[in-house]
Amino acid sequence: MRSRYSAFAAQDATYLLRTWHPDTRPAALDLDAGTRWTGLEILAATDGSAFHTTGTVTFRAHYAHQGETGELHEQSRFVRHGGAWVYLDAVFTN
Repeated sequence: MRSRYSAFAAQDATYLLRTWHPDTRPAALDLDAGTRWTGLEILAATDGSAFHTTGTVTFRAHYAHQGETGELHEQSRFVRHGGAWVYLDAVFTN
């Protein structure tokens, strides 16, 4: 999760697509260069150890865009695919 947040902050679409499950991965990403990611809070995590095949991470990511600040609050689902953890999908929360 932290590496994907860092990839968003660095505008690294290649990494984001590579770490996205092929069943849910978009063909391309259009990252907004005007969004500056300013912080990540991991709120909870379930499963995701070497003994699991699925896991979740609930987080709050803070950003600034056009002089306004905001946050993205999400529970992301990750699965093992080809031996690596990849992002599957998410539920957005308030």
